[in-house]
Amino acid sequence: MLSRVDERTLVGGQIRAEQMTPLKAEGVTMIVNNRPDGEEPNQPSSLEVEAAARAAGLDYRHIPVAGGFSGDQVDAMAEALRSAEGAVIAFCKSGTRSIFLWALARAQQGDPAEELMRKAVQAGYDLTPIQRYLQR
Repeated sequence: MLSRVDERTLVGGQIRAEQMTPLKAEGVTMIVNNRPDGEEPNQPSSLEVEAAARAAGLDYRHIPVAGGFSGDQVDAMAEALRSAEGAVIAFCKSGTRSIFLWALARAQQGDPAEELMRKAVQAGYDLTPIQRYLQR
């Protein structure tokens, strides 16, 4: 299930190959995969997801997150959000890492912490664990 975070960003759990064409038809232009390969059995590899995305005409970024967030990951997410020509879907196992990374990237770009927290709650997520990192 995907949750809309803002006018251009959705987050959620694992995206599968068969979803790519319908997502493109809905205005999605980029898929951001925040899962490391091999996180769980039967998880499609990054290469499989990328091949399906590109076959559907979607841009693809792999920014795997495990055990915390680095500055490079935040920078990569911020660049992905800036460069997308339309809607972006960021996914991980549940969407939590993806929305955390989205919020950290948006905070880096100057979005107020309160606004990010509000948008996350509306999307069904809680940014409290990273709230102090959203403050400017």
